[in-house]
Amino acid sequence: MRSWLGFLILLLLLARAISLPAQKAEGPVAAIRSGEIWPDTDGNHINAHGGGVLYHEGKYYWFGEHKTAGRGGNSTLFGVGCYSSGDLYNWQNEGIVLKVVDDETSEIVKGCVIERPKVVYNAKTRKFVMWFHLELKGKGYEAARTGVAISDSPTGPFTYLTSYRPNAGDWPINVPVSLKDKKVDETKLEWWTKPWTKEVEEGLLLRRDLKEGQMARDMTVFVDDDGKAYHIHSAEENLTLHISELSDDYLSFTGKYSVLAPAGHNEAPAICKRNGKYYMITSGCTGWDPNAARSFVAASVMGPWKPLGNPCVGEGAELTFESQSTFLLPVQGKKDAYIFMADRWRPKNPIDGRYVWLPLEFEGEKPVLRWQDEWSLEVFDKKQKSEASLK
Repeated sequence: MRSWLGFLILLLLLARAISLPAQKAEGPVAAIRSGEIWPDTDGNHINAHGGGVLYHEGKYYWFGEHKTAGRGGNSTLFGVGCYSSGDLYNWQNEGIVLKVVDDETSEIVKGCVIERPKVVYNAKTRKFVMWFHLELKGKGYEAARTGVAISDSPTGPFTYLTSYRPNAGDWPINVPVSLKDKKVDETKLEWWTKPWTKEVEEGLLLRRDLKEGQMARDMTVFVDDDGKAYHIHSAEENLTLHISELSDDYLSFTGKYSVLAPAGHNEAPAICKRNGKYYMITSGCTGWDPNAARSFVAASVMGPWKPLGNPCVGEGAELTFESQSTFLLPVQGKKDAYIFMADRWRPKNPIDGRYVWLPLEFEGEKPVLRWQDEWSLEVFDKKQKSEASLK
């Protein structure tokens, strides 16, 4: 009897061990493998979707959406997660740094939607500032707001401050003032037709949202060399990107902004600066499904922006290698080294979303992305040596 009991206990212990997720990673890694499970230092798949990375005092901090399992996993049930790394390969879970609350009167109540969090450091105030796309609980995507939180540390806790519809009452600097008073009989326009799109290009939705403030959905934040920060977001029903100047403390909008590709249907903006020029990669708007990326270049962050086409080349280019852009990450200590960060969304089970990280190359002024199954940061060193040998 005892032998059978012991055997039964052994079977139960084995079954329990098999059902538990791995708690320890196999060891440090020194390569990036896009589209695969990316374990943190505890052995769990990194949960930081739609994210951005901040470099501060020798360490990288990856902030992203903390997803959960199942179809409801895109609602925010915990908050914004953070991971830290010294090498961009191995990431330690720093926990939830901005937590949603149980207070139904709060804009960030559990069940709201928090997307694409980006954190920047303000050297003047010595504060870490987080911006994110915010949708209010139970209202789908109609709120189209951007929220801001603040912390004394990159690992939080972040304190939620408020949300905005940006630039209320202000007109873009690169749109003719004459369009502000243009009269259009909207009852004679059918949405998503060519005449309607032309009117959007000429300020139809800008005028509609002028008083309340412009819509703000997919977004990123960029800090220029002079310390000025810009909030770049999809507005006008995701038809036009707005580039909005932030206040000196990065906590509000100055009212100065420009439009990029009016009625061009761009979202998922990611931006970097190289050799005095600004580069942006975006996507089209096809819901959770991937599409062909777009790229732009400008001599000024406020534009004008020149379209450069799809930066992806090779097999899978027409779907951005089954991903959507979220951030362009400068690699510290390496010249002209940037990583294209993107997400492979899994709307039926969001927690299983994967990450696509690829080295961003440049051919002349055009950014180029090529698929690599596995790569390391050494590609940037090899490229630099190759370029130096040609001089």
